[in-house]
Amino acid sequence: MGDNIHQPLGQDRGPGKRPPAKAKRTWITPLLSLAALCTVLGGAGWIAFSGARITTNQSAVVIETSAVADKKPEDATTLDQQLPDSAGESAGLQDDADGSLNSVSGQSGADITTTLGENGEEVNKISPVKRPDNRPVLLAPPGRVGQNPRLAHLPDPAIIQDTPEGRLPVRGPDGERAFDIYARPWSGARGARVAIIVGGLGLSQTGTQYAIKALPEDITLAFASNGNSLQRWMQEARREGHEILLQIPFEPFDYPANDPGAGTLTVAAGAQSNLDDLHAAMARITNYTGITNFMGGRFLADPEALEPIMRDIGARGIMFVDDGTSAQSLTGKFAKTLGIPYTASDMVLDATQERGYILSKLDDLERTARRNGVAVGVASAFEVSVDAIATWANEARARGIEIVSASATADDPER
Repeated sequence: MGDNIHQPLGQDRGPGKRPPAKAKRTWITPLLSLAALCTVLGGAGWIAFSGARITTNQSAVVIETSAVADKKPEDATTLDQQLPDSAGESAGLQDDADGSLNSVSGQSGADITTTLGENGEEVNKISPVKRPDNRPVLLAPPGRVGQNPRLAHLPDPAIIQDTPEGRLPVRGPDGERAFDIYARPWSGARGARVAIIVGGLGLSQTGTQYAIKALPEDITLAFASNGNSLQRWMQEARREGHEILLQIPFEPFDYPANDPGAGTLTVAAGAQSNLDDLHAAMARITNYTGITNFMGGRFLADPEALEPIMRDIGARGIMFVDDGTSAQSLTGKFAKTLGIPYTASDMVLDATQERGYILSKLDDLERTARRNGVAVGVASAFEVSVDAIATWANEARARGIEIVSASATADDPER
C-alpha cells in the first residue's frame, strides 16, 4: 500500500477495463453460434443428398387456377368422368325460371383428379369446370337440414327432377329430402308447440300478398295448386321466412255439386290419371315441404284411389298434412305403413268468419297444445283470419307458446 494509501480506490484502473475472469469468456458465445449453424447446415445437406423425406398422413392437394375453358376439348376432364353421375349433375350451375341463381349441393363444381405421388401419397388436382357465362357456383354441403335464408327462395337442384310435366321433388343422391331441406328450423324444446297452416294462397293476388306480409314468419302457408303466379308468390313467402305446403284438391262426397276446382283428383279417374294430375300440380311450384289436402272426404277414404298417391308422395321425400276435415280419412294409416312424414290438423280455426270466433278457437288450440305438447290448426287466407292469427301469435309467445312450422309437428319414421 505505502504511498498509495491516500489515493481513491479504482484510480489505478484504465478506463473501460473489465475483470479478467469475464474477459476470458468472450470467445464462448461466437463458438456456440458457429457450432449450431454447422449442425443445421449439415443436417440439411444430409437430407438433400441422402434422399430422406418428411412424410405425413395427409394427401397433397394441387389447385390449378387456369380455367378449363382455356383448354382444348380433348384435354379437359369433366366432373362427370371423375365423380358419380348424380354428383356430376349437381355440380353444374342451374338457373331458375326467372334467371336467378340456384345453389349447388354436395360437390364443389370443380374438376378433381387423383394420382399417387412418389411415396404412395394421394395427390388431388383441383381445377375449375366451365360454367355458363363464367358465373359463380353457390355451394351447400350434403345431408343438411334447412336452407340458408338468403337462398330459401331457390329450389335445390339435388332434390329436383326434370320431367315432361316440369320440375318435381325427388330424393337426392345422398337421401336428401325436400321435407328436411325446405323445413323451417325450430328450437327443439319440450314446451307447448302450436303449428298454424293458412291455406288458399295464390287464389287472390291481394289476399296472398296481404297474408305473406301480415303473418309472422313461423306461420306455415299452403298454396292452392290451381292458383295463379304460384312460383312468384312462393319466392316471396320463402324470402319472408315461411315454410310452405302445396294444397291439392281431392274429391269430396258431394262432388261435383261441391267442386274443389281445376285438377281435382277423383276416385273414378283411375290411378294413372290421378298421378298425372298430381304431377302437373306439383310442377307448378317448388320449395314445399309437403302436400296438404283441400276437401277430399270421398277420395281420402278410398284405399284403392289413395294408395298410389301416397306411395308417390313418400317416394319423393315430402310429407302429407291432413287438414282434419274428414273423419274417414286413411292418410294416417298409409303414412305409417309407407314411412311418410305425417301430421294432421286438430281443428279448423275459421269455420265462422268472425274475429271473436277465430280467437276463441285459437285459445282452444293453445289449450290442446298445453295438454298434448303440440297442436295443429288450419285456416284460410281471409283478411279477418290473417289479422286474428297475427295478433294471437304475438300474444301466445309471451305466454310461453312456441309457434312452429308444420314439419316440426310431423311424425317422421326416418328421424
